[in-house]
Amino acid sequence: MAHRHNGSAYGRLAERLNRFPQGAPATPLLFSILKMLFSEEEAFLVASLPIRPFSAEAAAKAWKKPVAESRKILDELSGRALLLDMEQPVDGKDEPEQVYCLPPPMAGFFEFAFMRVRNDIDQKALAELFEQYVSSEDDFRRALFVEGETGLGRVCANEDMLDEASRLEILDWERASHIIESAKHRAVGMCYCRHKKEHMGKNCDAPMDICMTLN
Repeated sequence: MAHRHNGSAYGRLAERLNRFPQGAPATPLLFSILKMLFSEEEAFLVASLPIRPFSAEAAAKAWKKPVAESRKILDELSGRALLLDMEQPVDGKDEPEQVYCLPPPMAGFFEFAFMRVRNDIDQKALAELFEQYVSSEDDFRRALFVEGETGLGRVCANEDMLDEASRLEILDWERASHIIESAKHRAVGMCYCRHKKEHMGKNCDAPMDICMTLN
Protein backbone atom coordinates (compact mmCIF):
# COMPACT_ATOMS: atom_id res chain seq x y z
CA MET A 1 0.00 0.00 0.00
CA ALA A 2 1.11 3.59 -0.63
CA HIS A 3 1.03 4.47 3.09
CA ARG A 4 3.83 1.97 3.71
CA HIS A 5 6.20 4.35 1.94
CA ASN A 6 5.42 7.32 4.18
CA GLY A 7 8.72 8.65 5.47
CA SER A 8 10.78 6.45 3.15
CA ALA A 9 13.08 7.83 0.45
CA TYR A 10 10.46 7.02 -2.20
CA GLY A 11 7.69 8.48 -0.06
CA ARG A 12 9.66 11.71 0.25
CA LEU A 13 10.27 11.74 -3.50
CA ALA A 14 6.55 11.27 -4.23
CA GLU A 15 5.79 14.15 -1.85
CA ARG A 16 8.36 16.28 -3.67
CA LEU A 17 6.83 15.45 -7.07
CA ASN A 18 3.39 16.43 -5.84
CA ARG A 19 4.59 19.95 -5.19
CA PHE A 20 4.33 20.46 -8.96
CA PRO A 21 1.04 21.73 -10.46
CA GLN A 22 0.90 18.33 -12.20
CA GLY A 23 1.91 15.70 -9.70
CA ALA A 24 1.53 11.96 -9.42
CA PRO A 25 -0.93 10.26 -7.04
CA ALA A 26 1.01 8.14 -4.55
CA THR A 27 -0.36 4.73 -5.45
CA PRO A 28 1.53 1.41 -5.26
CA LEU A 29 2.09 1.63 -9.02
CA LEU A 30 3.86 4.98 -8.69
CA PHE A 31 6.29 3.53 -6.16
CA SER A 32 6.99 0.59 -8.46
CA ILE A 33 7.82 3.07 -11.23
CA LEU A 34 10.02 5.22 -8.99
CA LYS A 35 11.94 2.17 -7.79
CA MET A 36 12.77 1.28 -11.39
CA LEU A 37 13.97 4.78 -12.23
CA PHE A 38 15.71 5.83 -8.99
CA SER A 39 17.88 4.00 -6.51
CA GLU A 40 16.88 4.53 -2.88
CA GLU A 41 19.81 6.91 -2.38
CA GLU A 42 18.93 8.86 -5.53
CA ALA A 43 15.31 9.14 -4.39
CA PHE A 44 16.47 10.52 -1.05
CA LEU A 45 18.74 13.08 -2.72
CA VAL A 46 16.28 14.20 -5.41
CA ALA A 47 13.56 14.66 -2.79
CA SER A 48 15.73 17.39 -1.23
CA LEU A 49 16.17 19.45 -4.40
CA PRO A 50 14.53 22.89 -4.88
CA ILE A 51 11.49 23.46 -7.08
CA ARG A 52 13.15 26.21 -9.13
CA PRO A 53 16.28 25.66 -11.26
CA PHE A 54 19.35 25.36 -9.04
CA SER A 55 23.13 25.20 -9.29
CA ALA A 56 25.46 22.39 -8.27
CA GLU A 57 26.46 24.58 -5.33
CA ALA A 58 22.83 24.77 -4.15
CA ALA A 59 22.47 20.99 -4.43
CA ALA A 60 25.73 20.48 -2.53
CA LYS A 61 24.44 22.70 0.27
CA ALA A 62 21.13 20.80 0.46
CA TRP A 63 22.91 17.44 0.39
CA LYS A 64 25.84 18.46 2.62
CA LYS A 65 28.23 17.08 0.02
CA PRO A 66 31.25 18.55 -1.81
CA VAL A 67 30.36 20.50 -4.95
CA ALA A 68 32.38 18.22 -7.24
CA GLU A 69 30.64 15.11 -5.92
CA SER A 70 27.25 16.79 -6.16
CA ARG A 71 27.88 17.88 -9.74
CA LYS A 72 28.84 14.31 -10.69
CA ILE A 73 25.56 13.00 -9.23
CA LEU A 74 23.54 15.72 -10.98
CA ASP A 75 25.21 15.03 -14.32
CA GLU A 76 24.57 11.29 -13.97
CA LEU A 77 20.89 11.89 -13.22
CA SER A 78 20.69 14.34 -16.15
CA GLY A 79 22.26 11.71 -18.41
CA ARG A 80 19.27 9.48 -17.61
CA ALA A 81 16.85 12.42 -18.13
CA LEU A 82 15.67 12.28 -14.53
CA LEU A 83 16.94 15.84 -14.22
CA LEU A 84 17.24 18.52 -16.89
CA ASP A 85 20.43 20.55 -17.21
CA MET A 86 20.73 23.87 -19.01
CA GLU A 87 22.74 27.07 -19.18
CA GLN A 88 21.24 30.18 -17.62
CA PRO A 89 22.52 33.75 -18.16
CA VAL A 90 23.86 35.51 -15.07
CA ASP A 91 23.73 39.29 -14.66
CA GLY A 92 27.21 40.81 -14.74
CA LYS A 93 28.90 37.68 -16.04
CA ASP A 94 29.99 36.80 -19.58
CA GLU A 95 29.59 33.06 -19.11
CA PRO A 96 26.20 31.44 -18.38
CA GLU A 97 25.72 29.31 -15.27
CA GLN A 98 25.04 25.58 -15.45
CA VAL A 99 21.76 24.89 -13.66
CA TYR A 100 19.57 21.83 -13.13
CA CYS A 101 15.90 21.19 -12.44
CA LEU A 102 13.69 18.24 -11.66
CA PRO A 103 11.00 17.93 -14.34
CA PRO A 104 7.48 16.95 -13.32
CA PRO A 105 6.37 13.35 -13.94
CA MET A 106 4.33 14.29 -17.03
CA ALA A 107 5.12 16.09 -19.17
CA GLY A 108 8.56 15.19 -17.87
CA PHE A 109 10.65 12.24 -16.84
CA PHE A 110 7.88 9.70 -17.46
CA GLU A 111 8.20 10.47 -21.19
CA PHE A 112 11.97 10.92 -21.10
CA ALA A 113 12.37 7.34 -19.86
CA PHE A 114 11.10 6.18 -23.28
CA MET A 115 12.50 8.87 -25.54
CA ARG A 116 15.68 6.82 -25.92
CA VAL A 117 16.64 3.14 -26.09
CA ARG A 118 18.13 2.12 -22.74
CA ASN A 119 19.78 -1.01 -21.40
CA ASP A 120 20.06 0.09 -17.76
CA ILE A 121 16.38 -0.61 -17.02
CA ASP A 122 13.79 -3.14 -18.13
CA GLN A 123 11.85 -0.90 -20.51
CA LYS A 124 9.26 -3.60 -21.23
CA ALA A 125 8.38 -3.92 -17.53
CA LEU A 126 8.40 -0.15 -17.17
CA ALA A 127 6.13 0.19 -20.22
CA GLU A 128 3.58 -2.12 -18.62
CA LEU A 129 3.69 -0.14 -15.36
CA PHE A 130 3.25 3.16 -17.23
CA GLU A 131 0.38 1.78 -19.28
CA GLN A 132 -1.48 0.75 -16.16
CA TYR A 133 -0.64 3.84 -14.12
CA VAL A 134 -1.11 6.48 -16.85
CA SER A 135 -3.73 4.95 -19.13
CA SER A 136 -5.73 2.34 -17.22
CA GLU A 137 -6.22 3.65 -13.69
CA ASP A 138 -8.24 6.78 -13.00
CA ASP A 139 -6.15 8.42 -10.26
CA PHE A 140 -3.37 9.77 -12.47
CA ARG A 141 -5.57 10.83 -15.39
CA ARG A 142 -7.98 12.61 -13.07
CA ALA A 143 -5.13 14.43 -11.31
CA LEU A 144 -3.53 15.32 -14.66
CA PHE A 145 -6.52 16.57 -16.64
CA VAL A 146 -9.39 17.29 -14.24
CA GLU A 147 -8.10 18.40 -10.86
CA GLY A 148 -6.03 21.49 -10.16
CA GLU A 149 -5.95 24.92 -11.76
CA THR A 150 -2.98 24.51 -14.14
CA GLY A 151 -3.88 22.79 -17.38
CA LEU A 152 -1.40 20.43 -19.02
CA GLY A 153 -2.39 21.09 -22.60
CA ARG A 154 -2.77 24.08 -24.87
CA VAL A 155 -5.29 24.33 -27.70
CA CYS A 156 -4.13 25.49 -31.13
CA ALA A 157 -6.36 26.06 -34.14
CA ASN A 158 -6.18 23.66 -37.08
CA GLU A 159 -5.40 26.43 -39.54
CA ASP A 160 -5.95 24.26 -42.62
CA MET A 161 -9.61 23.89 -41.64
CA LEU A 162 -10.28 27.64 -41.35
CA ASP A 163 -11.60 29.86 -44.08
CA GLU A 164 -9.84 33.18 -44.73
CA ALA A 165 -12.31 35.24 -42.70
CA SER A 166 -11.96 33.00 -39.66
CA ARG A 167 -8.16 33.08 -39.81
CA LEU A 168 -8.17 36.81 -39.11
CA GLU A 169 -9.66 36.11 -35.68
CA ILE A 170 -6.94 33.65 -34.60
CA LEU A 171 -4.12 35.27 -32.62
CA ASP A 172 -0.50 34.19 -33.03
CA TRP A 173 -0.65 32.57 -29.57
CA GLU A 174 -3.19 30.12 -30.97
CA ARG A 175 -1.37 29.40 -34.24
CA ALA A 176 0.80 26.28 -34.40
CA SER A 177 2.50 27.77 -37.46
CA HIS A 178 3.60 30.85 -35.50
CA ILE A 179 4.89 28.74 -32.60
CA ILE A 180 7.02 26.68 -35.01
CA GLU A 181 8.23 29.61 -37.13
CA SER A 182 9.19 31.78 -34.13
CA ALA A 183 11.00 29.02 -32.22
CA LYS A 184 14.72 29.68 -31.80
CA HIS A 185 15.46 26.07 -30.90
CA ARG A 186 13.86 22.92 -32.26
CA ALA A 187 14.45 19.25 -31.51
CA VAL A 188 12.89 16.01 -32.71
CA GLY A 189 13.02 12.96 -30.46
CA MET A 190 11.69 9.45 -30.07
CA CYS A 191 7.97 9.20 -29.40
CA TYR A 192 7.25 8.14 -25.82
CA CYS A 193 3.86 6.67 -26.68
CA ARG A 194 4.98 4.64 -29.68
CA HIS A 195 8.16 3.39 -28.00
CA LYS A 196 6.14 2.31 -24.96
CA LYS A 197 3.65 0.49 -27.21
CA GLU A 198 6.51 -1.20 -29.07
CA HIS A 199 7.67 -2.86 -25.84
CA MET A 200 4.10 -4.05 -25.32
CA GLY A 201 3.78 -5.42 -28.87
CA LYS A 202 1.08 -2.88 -29.73
CA ASN A 203 3.00 -0.35 -31.83
CA CYS A 204 1.74 1.01 -35.14
CA ASP A 205 3.62 1.58 -38.40
CA ALA A 206 4.00 5.33 -37.87
CA PRO A 207 7.50 6.84 -37.56
CA MET A 208 9.13 6.63 -34.12
CA ASP A 209 11.28 9.77 -34.25
CA ILE A 210 8.44 12.27 -34.36
CA CYS A 211 8.11 14.12 -31.01
CA MET A 212 8.96 17.80 -31.51
CA THR A 213 10.16 20.15 -28.78
CA LEU A 214 10.28 23.89 -29.35
CA ASN A 215 12.39 26.32 -27.31
